[in-house]
Amino acid sequence: MERSTRKTISRRSSLKMIGAGAVSLVGTLVLTRWGWAQTPFVAGTNHVNIRTHEFYGDIEEQLAFPVTWELDVMHMKGHGRPGLTSDQIRQRIDQPIGTPPLREMSAGKKTAVITFDDLTRPTPIREILPMLVDDLRAAGLKDENILFLGSFGSHRPMTHAEARAKLGDYIVNNFAWVNHNPWENLVDVGVTSRGNKIKVNYLFARADIRITVSGVKGHPDAGYGGGAKAVLPGVAWMESIDYFHRTITGLGTNPTVGLAKVFKNDVRLDMEEAARLAGVNFSVQILYNERREPTDIFAGDVIETHHEACRLANGILRTPTAKDADIVIANAYPRNRQALAVLGWHKSSLRDGGSSVIIAQHPDAMSTMHYLNERRGHKGHGYWENLADDRKTVPQASQIILFSQYMHKRDVDQISSKNVHLARSWNEVITLLQKQHRTEARVAVYPYANIQHPEVDLT
Repeated sequence: MERSTRKTISRRSSLKMIGAGAVSLVGTLVLTRWGWAQTPFVAGTNHVNIRTHEFYGDIEEQLAFPVTWELDVMHMKGHGRPGLTSDQIRQRIDQPIGTPPLREMSAGKKTAVITFDDLTRPTPIREILPMLVDDLRAAGLKDENILFLGSFGSHRPMTHAEARAKLGDYIVNNFAWVNHNPWENLVDVGVTSRGNKIKVNYLFARADIRITVSGVKGHPDAGYGGGAKAVLPGVAWMESIDYFHRTITGLGTNPTVGLAKVFKNDVRLDMEEAARLAGVNFSVQILYNERREPTDIFAGDVIETHHEACRLANGILRTPTAKDADIVIANAYPRNRQALAVLGWHKSSLRDGGSSVIIAQHPDAMSTMHYLNERRGHKGHGYWENLADDRKTVPQASQIILFSQYMHKRDVDQISSKNVHLARSWNEVITLLQKQHRTEARVAVYPYANIQHPEVDLT
């Protein structure tokens, strides 16, 4: 039976549940000497449960609202898909698309590189990587010749603690991992048909077996993440990265580029050519649910597996769009480091004069450095000019509220609006909202907004 993609809590039913009461964030986190913990939930309130703190506990919190407010919880079509068992993951890796099994193609090889994405991507890889290692070992490779390479493009390097959060204890305790450097230690592998000169990480190029591991979610330029994106921009030269961001996309003028555009997308096609030039041998594409559990895995050829993953992802991630809501709440989980990607939901769902709330509950806030975007002149201006970038706003909102216990001044400055509030607690959020929306309000909630995408067909 297909699950409903929208959950509505009516004002009348919520009144029956509680009658009247205080509003609070009852899943509030506290930092103890033993780590992150949360206070108990309060039953029988007008509330929505959300997840926060990806890679740092993936904690469930509860957002409570005034009982007279009506809540529309907007779920993606694939909400509730179960995670795969270990046996199911193993089966998918053993039945690749377009290539021989990994242990078969690795026979007689000496070195292998496995790429992984950073914490800006929710990809759950801890259970999958040991299986790839088992296949390489079965083919005769020694542990010291299996290397994990961060595939971050122009994002900042990862720390050891972050690598442990991403890869898991088993991998970081038994295998070496390194960050990619987009400026140095590169190998020229050729030029794409669109004129992009491709250089890739020398460790990746020199390995006998080159394996990429990626998650698949919507992407505004590449159609969907994953696939060949692990090579370009993942382990590529800064100038190769700049070329497709600036020249091929036309900085927003190329009509082939966009969400869910894959098969005729100039950016995606350039990435796929780069992956062929770099000689990717085996690739794993991972789809995951709202709890960040792997639900589907496609292994084998880097392009064929990605196309199959995108066909499935388009039906799973698509989400109905609420219209003319008084308040729109978008939870940036499970991609809090790029929290402002949720602004699209506010722009499409909020009525004129309404209130936008962005939830970004993550210890790292929006700390990711994107060196390409920091390049002076990359988008025609520098740091101070970027402060006036009116694309990072919700034009019809009377106020924009950022709910985060962690955000910094620079995070808040990225919002281009004269009426931005940083709230450190949920009570502060509700207080700000009640000044404008008193006894009644229709609230649209996107509970894991940063992997949900609108109902756009795959092309």
